[in-house]
Amino acid sequence: MPLFPEIAAARSLRLQVSELHELHVEEVGPLDGIPVVFLHGGPGAGCSPMHRRFFDPQAFRVVLFDQRGCGRSTPHGELSENTTWDLVADIEKLREHLGIERWIVFGGSWGSTLALAYAQTHPSRVRGLILRGIFLSRPDEITWTFGKGLERIAPDRYADFLAPLTAEERRDPLSAYHARLSSDDPAVVREAALTWNRWEELGSYLVPEVGPVAEEDVPAEITLARIECHYFRNGGFFEDDQLLRNVPKIAHLPCDIVQGRYDMVCPASAAWDLHQAWPGSRLTIVPDAGHAASEPGITEALVAATEAWKERRT
Repeated sequence: MPLFPEIAAARSLRLQVSELHELHVEEVGPLDGIPVVFLHGGPGAGCSPMHRRFFDPQAFRVVLFDQRGCGRSTPHGELSENTTWDLVADIEKLREHLGIERWIVFGGSWGSTLALAYAQTHPSRVRGLILRGIFLSRPDEITWTFGKGLERIAPDRYADFLAPLTAEERRDPLSAYHARLSSDDPAVVREAALTWNRWEELGSYLVPEVGPVAEEDVPAEITLARIECHYFRNGGFFEDDQLLRNVPKIAHLPCDIVQGRYDMVCPASAAWDLHQAWPGSRLTIVPDAGHAASEPGITEALVAATEAWKERRT
């Protein structure tokens, strides 16, 4: 099943969630459609027009928002008051503001992490979950991408990732990039952000095609890298194995898990562990895909998962 045709947002609003942070929110579809909240990845990536297209616009009321500090939310790039639990509270404030009783929670990559955290905090407000490219924010998952893990698969690209760092900094790349992304020198921040994002993007596709970054996109690239590094350096603000331990809180809910077999950013072991902890979940491993939601097999499985809700409607 391909993506649905391009569609403009039907409604948009600004939601003040704290004295500091204001979120950009948009909706697609009829107000009486099946309600679903879309949680983007990153953290810090923001929503894009493509994200609207996983859902039949005649059947679903899709709520999309840019998480704190990214996309069109303000202040841009702000790390203060920006934790997983701030975002969980934002999702619930948004649900209450829109007057939605219960909704489907759809999230991929970091969005899957946030979806699980929200559902486990507010299980009575969730109809079910659709998750892609599972990331449980465990230390070994973070180390896999930014330490001695993915390097085994792509040593040449990892060498490029380490290239801006000193020999001492290479002993702890995550802390080194955190320091560089917090630098007062714009040139240092720019180089760190572009290198960080290129490393992750190269791992996101089965056959990556990563070109140069347009100058107008550099601010968003910096925001993405800064927020991601902030979250990963803090372990996603989770206790050890928290998301797996709390699966019993949501085990009664339907859940579709879509995972690329060759996902190098979020290896399939996390999806498998979640599925084993959640016997009622349905796991689809796409045999010829990596991490990105835009890969054909991933797209087809996600659209099939949303379409199934048109029959369920509970």
